[in-house]
Amino acid sequence: QDHRLDGSAALTAAQPAERRLIVLLSVGAFGSAASLRVTDAQLPALAQTFDIGLAGAAQAITVFSVAYGLMQLLYGPLGDRHGKWRVIALAVAGASVASALCALAAGFGALLAARALAGGFCAAIIPLAMAWIGDAVAYERRQPVLARFLTGQILGMALGQWAGGLAADLDLWRLPFALLALWFACAAVLLWRARAAAAALAPPAARGGHPLREIAYVLRQRCARVVLAVVFVEGMVFFGPLAFLPTHLHLARGLSLAEAGAVVTLYAAGGLLFAFAAAPLLRRLGEAGLARGGGALIAAGLLLVAWSPVWWTAPLACLLAGAGFYMLHNTLQINATQMAPQARGAAVSLFASLFFLGQTAGVALAAASAQRAGTASILAAGALATLVVGLAFAALRERQVAVS
Repeated sequence: QDHRLDGSAALTAAQPAERRLIVLLSVGAFGSAASLRVTDAQLPALAQTFDIGLAGAAQAITVFSVAYGLMQLLYGPLGDRHGKWRVIALAVAGASVASALCALAAGFGALLAARALAGGFCAAIIPLAMAWIGDAVAYERRQPVLARFLTGQILGMALGQWAGGLAADLDLWRLPFALLALWFACAAVLLWRARAAAAALAPPAARGGHPLREIAYVLRQRCARVVLAVVFVEGMVFFGPLAFLPTHLHLARGLSLAEAGAVVTLYAAGGLLFAFAAAPLLRRLGEAGLARGGGALIAAGLLLVAWSPVWWTAPLACLLAGAGFYMLHNTLQINATQMAPQARGAAVSLFASLFFLGQTAGVALAAASAQRAGTASILAAGALATLVVGLAFAALRERQVAVS
């Protein structure tokens, strides 16, 4: 009994420190997500500025995602060996430099190179933060904690899209990158100063394995193969169409780029609604119910944007799609943190790698199809495909194929 009381007291004492550290991780996640989405609403402006088509301008998204995805193969094992928090802090500092280079780019080629560098540094932030939370927080408390951590990512995505569209309308496309450079610089200082407290709460595992051996270990786990396959398809069928949602509202519904970016920010508001309601929703629906309901809400939202003849249904549609995405994706994330606990950094980073490689494939496919099929068809196809993903993962989870 005394031991149980001591453990309870230790948990109570640790929770304020845990909350402070998760806020710092959310600050880094904000910058990473904003950097990812800042070019979405800028595509028409970039195409005009550099005299390239939409497909050419979309390379500003794809090079970031490719670098983000590939660098996961390095960061996960590095985090397991040297400490996830330390690697995150150093990567945030690198992202500050890369964002400054984006703002200073003299031509589209230089912008693409800087975007690739930014993607490479941002690759460490969210996945290793999730892995650190997996080390520090027990599984039964982890999903609501992860949902709260995701508020930084959600707000970053929203403000990144909005700021990109506003800056494009004002012919100031460089300004968001300069602001990101400043944000990352401040975040890096805060994270570095907190590294001792982070190590006390979740000591580095120091596995010391070779990256390829760590990845092979993760892939030997059946549940890992299931979760990784599902998240790749999710990234492809949802984020490919999502990247063209502001362009659809601009070209098909007559909104300015700033207005379209502002409407799409309600996608993030839907994510925030889920973040605050995650604990009761999990108790009521379970993981399978969250995945099933998330897929259905995404389908409803994207179909409403694609088929509605008026623009003013888009805010509700984005709210639905955002809530649905985080219901589905957060369920995948909680499974990812437990699919290979002995190599959690490598496992979660591989999860993020396949998620962003899926996004890259989706954006490339959507860009190639946009001029032929139209943005409405792309959104509708993504809606139906994401519904299938949600239903399929829910069925697998109920059969205990994913993490138990």
